[in-house]
Amino acid sequence: MKEQEFNSFEDMPMTISVSQLAKALSISRTSAYQLTEEKDFPSIKIKGRTVIFRDELIKWKNRKLEEKKK
Repeated sequence: MKEQEFNSFEDMPMTISVSQLAKALSISRTSAYQLTEEKDFPSIKIKGRTVIFRDELIKWKNRKLEEKKK
């Protein structure tokens, strides 16, 4: 099954997979999995599957951008 492509974070479904995260950030799946292991990254595991909530991802991205400005 082909995964949907999105023009913005806001166009994504409420939850996304690690593969979708990798595509959205233009990084490898390995890097996306490593990112989900970071303490402040908004992901959870449900029965072994890593899930990222879109709204929390957007908040995380905005926090990171603000931190970079400081």
